[in-house]
Amino acid sequence: MLKIIAIALSAIFLFTSPAWAAESSPSKLFELQCAGCHANGGNIVRRGKTLKLKALEKNGYTTIDAIANLITNGKGNMSAYKERLSETEIQSVAQYVLDRANQDWK
Repeated sequence: MLKIIAIALSAIFLFTSPAWAAESSPSKLFELQCAGCHANGGNIVRRGKTLKLKALEKNGYTTIDAIANLITNGKGNMSAYKERLSETEIQSVAQYVLDRANQDWK
């Protein structure tokens, strides 16, 4: 019985990351929460609504606050993340998105 519990606990620690690790890494947060639709700054749902700099500028998302507001409240087909991410996490993902857009997602 103890062997089964030990194996189960090992699997939990091996295949999950603690919340503090995700919070400290904007790239990991983006990968877990955003990349499903926005891999490499693209958009699999709406082609013109990418996270590339040109699209962000065209759609009025040129500041961290504007991007954070979009993440927080969602818009159109994009879900709101205010119930899933803390304000600190939202700000760090917004900064990450703007930084990556400025580097053309390379």
